[in-house]
Amino acid sequence: MREALKDLVRYWRLYLLTLVLGIGGSFQLGMQVSIMASPAEHIQRFVNQTWLGRYEVPVSDSTNMLIWSFIVSVFSLGGWVGAIHSGSLSVTYGRKKALLFNNIVALVAAVLMVFSPMAKSFEMILLGRFLYGYNAGLGWNIHLMYLGESSPKKLRGFLTITITIFNNLGKVMGQIVGIKELMGTDDMWPWLMALGGLPAILQFVTLLFFPEAPRYLYIDKGDTEGCKKALHWLWQEDDVQMEMDEMGKERASMQGQNVKTIWDVLTSRCVRWQLLVLVIPCAGVQFCGFNAIYLYAFDIFREAGVAEDKMHYLSIGIGTTDLITITLSSLLIDRAGRKMLMGYGYLLMGVIMSVLIVMLSVKDQYWVPYANIALIFSVICVYGLGPSGIASTLPADIFLQAWRPSAYVISGSINWLSLFLIGMFFPFIVIYFYTFDIFREAGVAEDKMHYLSIGIGTTELITITLCSLLIDRTGRKMVMDYGYLLMEVIMSILIVMQSGCPPLI
Repeated sequence: MREALKDLVRYWRLYLLTLVLGIGGSFQLGMQVSIMASPAEHIQRFVNQTWLGRYEVPVSDSTNMLIWSFIVSVFSLGGWVGAIHSGSLSVTYGRKKALLFNNIVALVAAVLMVFSPMAKSFEMILLGRFLYGYNAGLGWNIHLMYLGESSPKKLRGFLTITITIFNNLGKVMGQIVGIKELMGTDDMWPWLMALGGLPAILQFVTLLFFPEAPRYLYIDKGDTEGCKKALHWLWQEDDVQMEMDEMGKERASMQGQNVKTIWDVLTSRCVRWQLLVLVIPCAGVQFCGFNAIYLYAFDIFREAGVAEDKMHYLSIGIGTTDLITITLSSLLIDRAGRKMLMGYGYLLMGVIMSVLIVMLSVKDQYWVPYANIALIFSVICVYGLGPSGIASTLPADIFLQAWRPSAYVISGSINWLSLFLIGMFFPFIVIYFYTFDIFREAGVAEDKMHYLSIGIGTTELITITLCSLLIDRTGRKMVMDYGYLLMEVIMSILIVMQSGCPPLI
């Protein structure tokens, strides 16, 4: 405890940099994800009124839903473009200048949101959402690079996982400001959508007082004095020679080498295992079922008999639970290790989802909906303690400086494209599985379909657990663990959807 207090006093400027990077970085992503739930009805009404004013006929329900779906999902496309640009911009202009430019993008998006009702243009909302996505995709990756390259090794795990803390803090903040008592009204929704401009202004003003990332200055630019000044200022330490020697060795190993491209990372055999360790957890974070549960929680609460005007407050409870657990994870990551937190996290999530399958088969009982809510919160707790934050730290942990920007682009692309696929196609998948078309075509009786899906899920869970226990303990075991556990989780999600309850997933 005493050592932790000493570090807090010694590295207070580094912690302040963490706060500044978080507010304008991953906080933006979390807020933009959760803030869309509240103004959905108002925006769809605005689209209908705009359409009526232009064409003198009301927009059809299908067209209105399509426009709304694209408003939601175009954010992910913008995030993907931002993630792609994060590698080149951060190398060419540096981490600090790239973030300053990124804040201008968020301000432009905020202006578009405010003036869209005046211009009677829902296209401005679409463009604003795309720019917000670009801001979030670029900001997430450079946030991680900047923080990882400014932190001492003993604090790197804790500080890099704070990106998920700020992400969840943004989700909670978006849920709070979106309630009807604050900004979730028909008059205030444009200002609610423009709220992302405030963190952008705050980061733009405060980041000017901080130095560039020390590792970027020394390894990429060869600025030895600038690196020393940045380390002295951030760490408040007189002797930083050990860190300089370490960076010097890494820079010497890179002599004559250019910064690696995405194609280099994908094709080079020397980083093949690092790439697998990066790709599988990043995909697992998106496809583990958490985002689907997060988005469809309102339907679960509705089945449990929760009043409509209380659902916003329960959603705030979900976000708060996730925030608390990810904060605990940041304290455990360096003690428990990344492998244990992620591996056992996915396994426990699979077990809980398998229990949900059984609960859905007896959902006629009055107490089952409440048990389902408890299980949903259990999944959120496990997700926050393990998989949620670990994947984001991997590029900084397992790639050298020359490979790191492209590794961040790859991980960001996986995250954003996966999120786009979930946002666009998940509702249709739910509807398809809800009709039990596959089982009907196979001639299965209606009253046997639930039990067949339970049998498949149970068999799959037992089999994959045995497989993960029987893997030989070689250097490849970590990668294989991730692969098997990810397969288990994805299959559990599919089986839950087959069990016939679209509100759950």
